[in-house]
Amino acid sequence: MNHTVIPAVAVLAGALALAGCISDSDTPKPDFPLAILHINDHHSNLDEASATLRLATDASGTRSNVTVGMGGFPRVVTAIDELATRHGNVLKLHAGDAITGTLYYTLTEGKSDADLMNEVCFDAMAVGNHEFDAGDAGLRSFIDDLWASPTCRTPLLSANLSLRAGSPIGSDGVRPAVVIERGGERIGIIGLTIADKTQNASRPDPGTRLLDEREAAQREIDRLHAQGIDKIVLLTHMGYAQDQALAAQLSGVDVIVGGDSHSLLGDDSLRDYGLSPVGAYPTVAADKDGNTVCIAQAWQYSAVVGELEVVFDGRGKVKSCGGQPHVLIGSTLGTLSGDALTFAQADLARQPALRVTAPNAQAASVLADYTRQVTDFGAEPVANAQTNLCLRRVPGTARDGSRSRLAGCNDDPHVIAHGGDVQQLVAEAFLRQGQRFGGADISLQNGGGVRVDLAMGTVTVGNIYTVLPFKNTLVALDMSGAEIRAALEDAMQSVVAGNTGSYPYAGALRWQVDLRQPRGSRISALEHRNAGGSWVALDDSARYRVITNDFIADGQDGYTTLGTISGERRTDTFLAYADAFLRYALDNPVLARPATADFSTQVFIDTP
Repeated sequence: MNHTVIPAVAVLAGALALAGCISDSDTPKPDFPLAILHINDHHSNLDEASATLRLATDASGTRSNVTVGMGGFPRVVTAIDELATRHGNVLKLHAGDAITGTLYYTLTEGKSDADLMNEVCFDAMAVGNHEFDAGDAGLRSFIDDLWASPTCRTPLLSANLSLRAGSPIGSDGVRPAVVIERGGERIGIIGLTIADKTQNASRPDPGTRLLDEREAAQREIDRLHAQGIDKIVLLTHMGYAQDQALAAQLSGVDVIVGGDSHSLLGDDSLRDYGLSPVGAYPTVAADKDGNTVCIAQAWQYSAVVGELEVVFDGRGKVKSCGGQPHVLIGSTLGTLSGDALTFAQADLARQPALRVTAPNAQAASVLADYTRQVTDFGAEPVANAQTNLCLRRVPGTARDGSRSRLAGCNDDPHVIAHGGDVQQLVAEAFLRQGQRFGGADISLQNGGGVRVDLAMGTVTVGNIYTVLPFKNTLVALDMSGAEIRAALEDAMQSVVAGNTGSYPYAGALRWQVDLRQPRGSRISALEHRNAGGSWVALDDSARYRVITNDFIADGQDGYTTLGTISGERRTDTFLAYADAFLRYALDNPVLARPATADFSTQVFIDTP
């Protein structure tokens, strides 16, 4: 056997080199703590909203409903500023759907949102589906507004976005991912946009496509890993359930900060206060390889700032997940005083998720300028009513005969025979909006959700929002004809039981009502107005896309069947229902009673 002789000097040099390599590679890197402060789905809700909390107001712990101010973007700015001081390494993230939902967007098309967001200066934002509500050009305009600040340039991210040739978004507008350094460590942030919902219920340009979310995510993770980046955050606009499913399908993901489903996460103790978390904050999951993934979301409408605390070990793996959602509320607790106020304040102090937060002064000043514009906008005329558009929940005279405040409406034969003009007009408006965003076949609205008449003459923006004053949004439901029939029967049963607000109004759907009949047989001659404008019998076995408000879509007001439609058959558009009526008025500046043939109730017979 031949042996190669290596000089001793060479042996020594090699040994020293090997020792150096071993020392370098085996010396563990220290743990790396990272705090992620995040919001999602604020939907142009920049003002404080009124909310109800259940607070203990006496020594026995008895809980009472207490009205509080909640959210508002100036409070978001304060909370993020204050929370950032607690941590050394901080990321500030927005998980999409910044725009659409209030008059701020209707008036400014996202500029007000951009200006308030720049008071935070987010490190990255995911592109949500509603960022495409005004097409590619609308998203580009929002990007330009967001980047108009001389001191802030938030990257917009979507790894599964494929732009059409010549899209105004441009190659610089949206990136798949961004790498940010904190504390000497590089963190890869990858954006994802919900594909089907954006393609089918928003308005990206023809040719602009949303690709498979999982494939796009894994491709970007692998690309970043190849660059030596071992800390990966997915910034998604896909929904809480989808985020959990996605985590299990991927390799190499560490954190998912999400939006779209408007999910409140938090401890079950929040239920004592009248809030309803749907999961833990953070939710701890595992990726395809069994490694820990931290998942978080921050509810909706500027009401919550999430504080996600992640510790990475020296190999870049998640060692621990922690943190807290912060529900932002004002210091005024209804009309409480004395001992009741003291007990309520003490109760608040016991719940770490409820954060009394003052609005940031600079952000409040920026918002005040837009608020004045919105107030002025509310007085602007948008349409003219040819006649009084009467309010009536239930046709006939026995159940709702004095509902209207306008002369002549309560005795109007057409109103008595077919129901409220304004309710039917709202249903037509919902149908129009549903057709623009998702190809709706039918709309459905409960009569009680429409609150006032529209008097003959000038109709202002403020009038529109008085007709529909609630914070309801539109939901698209894929239903069979038989399910639609069942939902209408549900509503009629509720009416018979005394709830006049349940009475249904619909666009592209009409029927005859006989409340003398037993449940299940009160609706007859059920017809659908098809795409060609012809009235045809509703096919019990056919599938229809129904646009309705989220209140009855959740099964409220007696609409039990609607509440059973879930999963892939339900699409929460989060389009504001009042904005749908406003857009209808802008498109139809002369408002008139719909044609009798288009009224949902063609014949009405009440109980004896």
